[in-house]
Amino acid sequence: MKEDKLAALCLRHNALLLSRDEEQVTIAVVGNPSTELMESLSFAVRQRADIRCWTQEQMDKHQQIASPVATPAVVEIKEDSGSAVEILNQTLQQALMLRASDIHFEPGETHYAIRLRVDGVLHALSPLPCSLASTLTARLKVLGNLDIAERRLPQDGQFSVELSGQPVSFRIATLPCRHGEKVVLRLLHQVNQALELTALGMTESQLALFKTALAQPQGLLLVTGPTGSGKTVTLYSALQARNKPEVNICSVEDPIEIPLAGLNQTQINPRTGLTFQSVLRALLRQDPDIIMVGEIRDGETAEIAIKASQTGHLVLSTLHTNSTSETLVRIQQMGVARWMISSALTLVVAQRLVRKLCPHCRKLAVENTHLPEKVWPRPLPRWRAEGCEQCYHGFYGRVALFEILDITPQVRQAIASGMSADDIEQCAREGGMTTLFQHGCLAVEQGLTTLEELVRILGFPDGE
Repeated sequence: MKEDKLAALCLRHNALLLSRDEEQVTIAVVGNPSTELMESLSFAVRQRADIRCWTQEQMDKHQQIASPVATPAVVEIKEDSGSAVEILNQTLQQALMLRASDIHFEPGETHYAIRLRVDGVLHALSPLPCSLASTLTARLKVLGNLDIAERRLPQDGQFSVELSGQPVSFRIATLPCRHGEKVVLRLLHQVNQALELTALGMTESQLALFKTALAQPQGLLLVTGPTGSGKTVTLYSALQARNKPEVNICSVEDPIEIPLAGLNQTQINPRTGLTFQSVLRALLRQDPDIIMVGEIRDGETAEIAIKASQTGHLVLSTLHTNSTSETLVRIQQMGVARWMISSALTLVVAQRLVRKLCPHCRKLAVENTHLPEKVWPRPLPRWRAEGCEQCYHGFYGRVALFEILDITPQVRQAIASGMSADDIEQCAREGGMTTLFQHGCLAVEQGLTTLEELVRILGFPDGE
């Protein structure tokens, strides 16, 4: 029996091939060997089998020593491959090919599940036997330079491998769960999108407002939305638009997601005392023109950012809120006075990402969709995501939707007087603001996405 097939046999039974010569095969197992393993060995090999019963810790330590941390070479995957390295390489290759942003490795009661997040939606791959869970988890931990013997606490790290001739970086995070450790990999793609304001996808009027606010010498510009809504690209595009030798741009981030030449970027490290607040105070002594705060997470950071925007600095930051008007309420809930918000704020941008229809296979239905007049006044075309060789389930990539709240004198007065988020939004809509749902309807009219996808991401407007 060939060495690789014997190793695959051992892998299927959660065993480890230690050595083999003409007289003896030495195999390690955790606990006692199973009957199935002994029967398979007696059928497959003619040598005497030396079975060593190890603890799980012994097995983990041996694999950690035996598995190099260096970048693994990607090998051609065979259908009957049983190697954990090959299975992992195959999964990473598939994730890269399908443009996945995350890979989930999930141990279950009856099988080991692997799911890929593509364009914001999780898709399941073929399940694997539960016996592969500990081996694959150990391999992933070795790559991420984590402690493979520690299975009670969450861990995180980072590693790079070579896939299809190019280096690809991953963030790894583990979490103890009911049936074992779940592992999630985040693909840290190099940003292929040009960091240009015109490439963001705003309407002409939205882009004009954004550029005007960005050209101001001082003020607070906020970009809001849930995790994974494209805020980072919007912020970096804004910074790149002002990235000139005569402008001093400083940022405090967690982590630095896109390194940009010409920017002074600082990554926080709470363990050493580098918090958002401490770095932000230090940046104010660095003679900045523009300050970017990766995220406003608490009242202290919000107050420092607002005071900086009132003393001759343009401040850009993000918040996790659902709409532009909700942002005003969230800052107030952090303990910032209404008059400070109204005097400092210049613009609020809310955004979402929706899946983009594949132009090669999208189909237009004969009948249109009619929404209530208050929601959208025109009939909307009905697009179908068919699916073809060019895409994945009928969609390819994502497109951004925007809602931009310009802080006009009327809106500023509304904030200062303590009006509710709904009243402020109504005031802004009367002033011509395009809501997220309205921008989404424009995208449906242009054949960029479907109404179903729009409702999946945004829901249907309340009260309509």
